[in-house]
Amino acid sequence: MLSITSQDVYVPTSQGRLFARRWDPAGADAAGASIVLLHDSLGCVELWRDFPELLARETGRSVIAYDRLGFGRSDPNPATFETGFVEAEARDGFRQLREALGIGPFVAFGHSVGGGMAICCAGVYESDCQALITESAQAFAEDRTLEGISAAKRNFDEPGQLDRLKKYHGEKAAWVLGAWVDTWLSPSFADWNLDEPLRQVRCPVLALHGEVDEYGSPLHPERIARLTGGRPVLLENCGHVPHREQSRIVLDLVGQWLKAVH
Repeated sequence: MLSITSQDVYVPTSQGRLFARRWDPAGADAAGASIVLLHDSLGCVELWRDFPELLARETGRSVIAYDRLGFGRSDPNPATFETGFVEAEARDGFRQLREALGIGPFVAFGHSVGGGMAICCAGVYESDCQALITESAQAFAEDRTLEGISAAKRNFDEPGQLDRLKKYHGEKAAWVLGAWVDTWLSPSFADWNLDEPLRQVRCPVLALHGEVDEYGSPLHPERIARLTGGRPVLLENCGHVPHREQSRIVLDLVGQWLKAVH
């Protein structure tokens, strides 16, 4: 079995420190571009659980995950998110992570809103992004997405529910929840979409999506694939977190696809 070593690092930025973790397989230098994971709206490095290590073992590539500013073990974020926060991550946290860790060619892999951010990273750094994988990504503000977020907000309003987030985000938990709920449910976000960033993508694209994803219909992977010339894959009986719900299937799909395209 391929040996994997992991390392935690803090990346200094002008806004605060970003926490990152990397998983390096033995001999990864010759295995291809590193895979960079971008987490979802309530996510962080820890919530990827064992998936990054399994992905490194499956592909033989280094895998790097980081907590965006304000999330997980990264420093607090004093900002209020604006409508363009998805697009901004490519030039902000992601850029500074690449510079600090010396990441050259890369594969962008994003879950949920992180999938949208991965799309933007692929477009902004088109000469370096060798492949793009989106998982449960939202490409526009769909009614199903907003209804799912509204239902989650009601759930988090129940006593003790915020403690679930505090386990991973500490005292930043309320900010993390607000950054998700308040931004997406804002009237100014109703017309948001990633059509233009999608048209800027030049690398091969794999768009994974759960058939019963509560935060987005199959229209999202279809739109991603249509505007990038990529491959949409709808996972049967799967919800919003395929890498946890159908880990083995996702690992097989990603591993085989990366071998085929790069």
